[in-house]
Amino acid sequence: MQTLFDKIWDRHTVAHIEGGPDVLYIDRHLLHEVTSPQAFLGLDARGIMAARPNQSFATCDHNVPTLNQEKPIEDDSCRVPIEKLAENTARHGITHFGLNHPNQGVIHVMAPEQGIVLPGQTIVCGDSHTSTHGAFGSIAFGIGTSEVEMVLASQCIMQPRPKTMRITVEGSLDARLTSKDLILYIVSRITAGGGTGYFIEYAGKAIRDLSMEARMTLCNMSIEMGARGGMIAPDEKTFEYLKGRSYAPKGVDWDNALAYWKTLSSDPGAEFDREVIFDASDVEPMITYGTNPGMGIKIGEKIPSGATLAENDRISFEKSLKYMGLESGQPMLGKEIQYVFLGSCTNGRIEDFRLFAQYVKGKKKHAGVTAWLVPGSGQVLRQIREEGLDKILSEAGFVLRQPGCSACLAMNEDKVPAGMYAVSTSNRNFEGRQGPGARTFLASPLVAAAAAVNGKITDPRMN
Repeated sequence: MQTLFDKIWDRHTVAHIEGGPDVLYIDRHLLHEVTSPQAFLGLDARGIMAARPNQSFATCDHNVPTLNQEKPIEDDSCRVPIEKLAENTARHGITHFGLNHPNQGVIHVMAPEQGIVLPGQTIVCGDSHTSTHGAFGSIAFGIGTSEVEMVLASQCIMQPRPKTMRITVEGSLDARLTSKDLILYIVSRITAGGGTGYFIEYAGKAIRDLSMEARMTLCNMSIEMGARGGMIAPDEKTFEYLKGRSYAPKGVDWDNALAYWKTLSSDPGAEFDREVIFDASDVEPMITYGTNPGMGIKIGEKIPSGATLAENDRISFEKSLKYMGLESGQPMLGKEIQYVFLGSCTNGRIEDFRLFAQYVKGKKKHAGVTAWLVPGSGQVLRQIREEGLDKILSEAGFVLRQPGCSACLAMNEDKVPAGMYAVSTSNRNFEGRQGPGARTFLASPLVAAAAAVNGKITDPRMN
């Protein structure tokens, strides 16, 4: 009896180093401008070319401006990496979705849209949120720059085999909740370090009910509990999503691939190193209050006390609240905010913009709120316009920006000023993550929309 993870890992193991890691074959290598330049320099120094360039795909996302992308980039720290990615991929024959390409965007948004990632694959990228692609029933994880070079040179990587965890969510989510609420709930229960050393499989009715885009959000944040990655067994929703996409198999190749994909599930009776079960009925809209994604509560709850924590944990807890300018016992509802960010590889997809637009339709953005609405890709931007969502957003006082990582990690001009509060649909709320001194509350697109309209943290079910 094997788990889904075991089936894929074993199929891709080239060799096992006794007392050490496995040598794992990589099907898809995703690249962006921040972690790839040094890797290509390493290849140049060794006088070698990418081993299998047709299995690598690149886009620029972290450094790109989200306004006026058609104009020259003035900031050298942003412009140079983008130019280097274009040069390096051209020299090595790697497919590149460059700035102003119609399908350019955040790597973890545009790659699934193009059918680049498929069930049963091993997928890596020099970015921790590569776990997103586990939504397709793949083993997907982030790697470091030296490992990026390793994969470019050999199409293999050395990796210790993780333990396995299954998180089962029984029952059904309330229709007014999202997968972002679900994953913030899970991380708050598991804690930011509770998944360390594990690869997680999500299972249960609540998981099966999720759309593919919602599943990507869920798997995206697996890393936020310390896990190596997260995955969901492929099903008819997966196959329907992939069919006809640019890089998905066609004709007989599709039939053969589909036959294999249908074998990708954990066998009945397969054993996991850890099993965790949650009830979907306990999930409510979530909001974080601290400086790691595990510091989250239901939106109507008050900030907890750190009195029962071990000394080191208590010190860290108190430091976090001090940075955030908050206190134990304080309610989150009604807390005034100044910024809202809709976007990132977590919530920059078309379904996220539909939810946001649905909430703000007929309402107006609060005058004291600066809102950055950043589509995850050129395709998402086109869909927004085709569906008329741009008109709904414009009438409500919002301005659409261009695709990129934007304020998720503030590597371009989209930075939240020091001391300001932002409700963000991204994945991390570390100190300074959205700009030096910025204070981040992680939430779903619906909670973000409610905050943007009301200028304060609001339960979207109540308004």
